[in-house]
Order: sequence, then C-alpha cells, then structure tokens
Amino acid sequence: MSFASIQFLLFFPLVTILYFALPHRLRWLWLLGASYFFYMSWNPGYGFLLAASTAITYYSGLLIGKAQRLPDPVKSIKMKKLWVTASFVLNLGILFTFKYLNFFTGIFSDIFTPLGIPVDRTPFHLLLPVGISFYTFQALSYTVDVYRGDLKPERHFGKYALFVSFFPQLVAGPIEKSKDLLHQFSEKHQFHYDRARRGLLLMLWGYFQKVVVADRLGQLVNTVYNNPGKYGSAPIAIASIFFAFQIYCDFAGYSNIAIGAAQVLGFSLTTNFRRPYFSRSIKDFWRRWHITLGAWFRDYLYIPLGGNRCSSARHCFNLFIVFAVCGLWHGASFSFIIWGTLHGLYQIFGLLLKPARQKALTILKLDPDSRLNHVMQTIFTFVLTDFAWIFFRANTVQDAFTLIGGLFRPCDLSNGALFSLGLTKPEFFAALIGIAVVLAVDILSRNADLRNRLLKKKTAFRWAAYLSAAILILIFGVYGSQYTAQQFIYFQF
Repeated sequence: MSFASIQFLLFFPLVTILYFALPHRLRWLWLLGASYFFYMSWNPGYGFLLAASTAITYYSGLLIGKAQRLPDPVKSIKMKKLWVTASFVLNLGILFTFKYLNFFTGIFSDIFTPLGIPVDRTPFHLLLPVGISFYTFQALSYTVDVYRGDLKPERHFGKYALFVSFFPQLVAGPIEKSKDLLHQFSEKHQFHYDRARRGLLLMLWGYFQKVVVADRLGQLVNTVYNNPGKYGSAPIAIASIFFAFQIYCDFAGYSNIAIGAAQVLGFSLTTNFRRPYFSRSIKDFWRRWHITLGAWFRDYLYIPLGGNRCSSARHCFNLFIVFAVCGLWHGASFSFIIWGTLHGLYQIFGLLLKPARQKALTILKLDPDSRLNHVMQTIFTFVLTDFAWIFFRANTVQDAFTLIGGLFRPCDLSNGALFSLGLTKPEFFAALIGIAVVLAVDILSRNADLRNRLLKKKTAFRWAAYLSAAILILIFGVYGSQYTAQQFIYFQF
C-alpha cells in the first residue's frame, strides 16, 4: 500500500480514529496489526520475513541482556559477541539472499568460469521485499544498542515488533534508533488538534513534492535515461538536473508524509532531510541528505572502523569503505557501488586538498566566509552530486557512461525538440515552477518554521491555503494508469 494511493487515504484516517478510540493498553496491538496489514498488502509473504527479522533481533537482545548479567566478565563479553554476531549473520543472510544473491552469483561466475571452474549463474527468482534494507538496519541497530549497553532489552515482544514494523516509516524510513522510538510505544498519547494539524500540513507538503514535482520530473528523466544513446548534451544535462530534484522530492516527500502521519498519531520521527542542495561540501551534503541513514553508517560502521581518530590514510580508507557499502546498500548493481564510491572519493579528495584550498584563498586574498565563496561552493557541490546521480539513475553502468559521453555530444533543441522529451511545453514549465517552489520553501525554512507561521494565521487564511494546496495537488499531480505515480523510488531499497 503506497502513501500515494487511494487505499492509504482510506486506511490512515481509519487507523487514526480507532487508535485514539481504543484503550491505551490495546493501542499497540491495533498499530501492530495495522502495520502488518499495510506491509502485507504488497505481498502476504513479506510479513514472514518481517516477523523473522523481528524475532531474531528480539531474542538476540534478550540473550545479550542475559549475558551482561553473567558474573564472569570474560564469559559475559564472549557470549555478548556471540549473540550480536548471530543476529547480524542471520539478518544480513536474509537480506543477502533476497537482495544480493543473484548479483554475487554473477560476479563469481565471471571470475571463476574463465579459470575452468564453472559457476551456475541461473538466477533465483526471489521477489525483493519492499523496504527490506530499511527495517533490517533498524532492527540491527537495536541489537547493537543493547550490546553496547545504551538500551535495556525490550521484554514486550509486541511493542518491539511494532518498533520494527511501524507503518509510517517501515518501507523507506526514517531509520529510527531504538532508544529514540521504542519507548514511545509505551507512552499514552492523547489526540491534540495542534499536533494533528501540524502533521497533516507536513503530509500535504509531502504529497505536493511527490505527485506534483517528483512524478512530473520523472517523465522527462525516464524518457532520456531509458534511451541513453539517443540524446545529446542538453537533454542529458536537463534530465540529470531534473533527476536530482526528482529523487529529492520523491524521497523527502515520502519522509514528510511518514513524519506527518506519525505526528498525527502522537509519535516523533527523526528529520530525514535538511535543504541538501544548499550544502557547501559533500560532507555537508551527507549531514543534510538521508540523515538517518548517514547516522546509521556513522554510528555502526564508520566509528567502529576508527572514524577520523586515526592516521590520515586510515581515515581515507574508512570513508571509502563506508560509502562503498552505502552504495551497495542502495542496490545490487555496480552502478550503485560506483555512486557510493564517488561520494567517498569526493570526501577523500576534499580532505587531501583542504590545505591547498586554504593556501589558495590566502594567496588570492579571498574571504572564505564571503557570500560569493559560499555560492560557488554550493554550485560546485551540486555539480559533483548531480554527476554522481547519473550512476544512481542509469539502468546499467554502460548506460551511465553512454550518458556521460552524450554530455559532450552537440544537440539542437530548436523546433520544439525540448518539449518532445516526455513533457509538453506547459508541463515542462510546470516542472520548473515546482522546482522553484521547493527551493523557495527550503530557503524560507532556513531561519523560520513555515508551518508555525501558517498555523498562526487567521482561520480563513489557513483554510484557503489548505484548500488551494489540495486543489493544486489534484489538478497538477501526475496520475493515470500509464504512469506508476504510486511507487516511491526508495521502495526498491
């Protein structure tokens, strides 16, 4: 069940009404049932995998907690390591089987078959469960938190199962830490009108980002990227810029709907985006883009590897590994690995060239804090990010290099060729206006909470704004059987 479906627009109000109507002691059970129904509406089999991951991490948490109470400290540490390792092996084994088995089978076949060692590369026809990477990482974070002693093992299996399966953020995040979300399922939430309208307003903005901006941009992007050898420099450049905003509005739109829906129910989820295309470095970009995934990799991979508290060479190695794994997390293909690796290399070169940049600014007597320097840094960061997006969006690595080569191939956009890329002239300019609106909101929200400002306006003004936004979404949203507006890009991960 997608957020952008009619089913969800019926499902969410029903869940909310009954949630607040039920006694507090039964609310977790209602939300758990609703969350499994939400997830299994795609495929009933998905529920078994979700339940398996839940059971593995729940019982590993209990076993780690039991090991912590052993009187022998050496045995305690040994048993804790055993159970946390078992949790990781089993959960990542499930993830590997459903998401990466065919990919690595193909790699092994390419390596060993020329050496006379045949490897059967017949693909296993396993349906990739929606959002498996998200809930697997969320469940594993609980295991690590208990292992580190940051959290006591959760005894209530049902509430823990709800933590793993909570429907607003189940399939595409935010990836919540157990210490931030788990305790909220034991709190008693009363219906608050102000909180509900803040949540609904955020959901409305998320729907605008998704169905008005992202899905419209996607039509041009799909036209060009699905025919990489057909187009020259201008169409490829436009499609690449459009994709940067498509994936931003698609994923930020999902996150806003998820955070808003949870807020209506009384739960607080972590902010997942913070004006990423106004970043002034790639490092800054990853502080603003998919914040919860970045935090997961920082806390559970980057810091355990040594972080930046090591030699310069080891620091660079840590960055490279983290971003290569980040790329692989997104998808089982070399194009995703290259995308992640590029971001790692960007940061490595940024570290290595930092002294040279500072020296150049001193020699040229340029103010590093000047507005012009900030603008140039922002533009340069966007260009690097957008270049990497080519590998993320391209169907294959070969397609990505074809598109990059096409950037240097002249192209004539006269005679209306620009408006034959999947968008008519009115739709093309509607897409540009959508991008402008998104950027304007990002700029205006830098120093102010726009929701608070709107909610402080008079009733007539507020309702006029709500109805206008809803009408804009209905009129300018991209719908129809020929375009899968229901699918969010990050559902595939």
